[in-house]
Amino acid sequence: MSWLKKLTEGLKKTSSSAKSKLSGIFIGKKIDADTMESLEEALISSDLGVSASQKIVKEFEKNYSGKTSDQEELLEALSKSISNILEPLEKELIVSDDHHPHIMMLVGVNGSGKTTTAGKLAKRFSQQGKKVILVAADTFRAAAIEQLKGWAEKTSVELISAERGADPAALVYQSIEKARIQKTDLILIDTAGRLQNRIELMEELAKIVRVIKKLEPEAPHDSLIVLDGTVGQNALSQLKAFLDVAAITGLIMTKLDGSARGGVLVALAEEFGLPIHLIGVGETAEDLQDFNAMAYSRALLGLTLED
Repeated sequence: MSWLKKLTEGLKKTSSSAKSKLSGIFIGKKIDADTMESLEEALISSDLGVSASQKIVKEFEKNYSGKTSDQEELLEALSKSISNILEPLEKELIVSDDHHPHIMMLVGVNGSGKTTTAGKLAKRFSQQGKKVILVAADTFRAAAIEQLKGWAEKTSVELISAERGADPAALVYQSIEKARIQKTDLILIDTAGRLQNRIELMEELAKIVRVIKKLEPEAPHDSLIVLDGTVGQNALSQLKAFLDVAAITGLIMTKLDGSARGGVLVALAEEFGLPIHLIGVGETAEDLQDFNAMAYSRALLGLTLED
């Protein structure tokens, strides 16, 4: 199955929910103030957020107020408005040759898919010919270390880990020193999942960042938050909590196939304006792909995607 088909399938729960909320608004009616109000409510309840929804409705009103159009045309117009919000944030995740090594750190709450994403990124970049080290900086969870070990074996990349309960910042320090000696292209650091309200865990994350900067003042070159697409509006408070502590540079959203809440990516884009690098709609490495604003916007509303 092609990626576009997977994306359409993966966002089916979201698109079915959004279309059912929108369908009754447009059918056989002249577009007026009541239509606009209903449209705004439908977009907000589809997790697009208040600010983004208002922006989309304002543009829609300018172009369609007083007109009667078929539903497909109006969905196309909505898709275009959503894409306009997202397109400036579409950014490929690359390993720069200017950094030796390039340091990527993954952060997020428990269960967001960080460890799996680290493994998938290791596969992606090793297939591009990069020399990769995976760092199991989640030293509290034996399962995370085992999971990364499996990815390291599958992708033939080196894994650096420590005994359970070891200091993750010390492990990261050792990893960077080793990477310099080995002329490694990329260090991928999987940090422990932590709730945003656990102050001591956030302080530990800040310590990891300080240690990285001690060795590489401009690093981490990418500090990526991995967000679970099933949590809806909670993703906003998660991002807000990690933003300052980990100096977030971009986001990856996983599990978009898991619920009808895929619209939250629009709310995140509008509120934070951070680059969106990749989205995931499945378990395999191939199910995590570069974010494409137009493809996502069309799939979000159940519109046709051409391969």
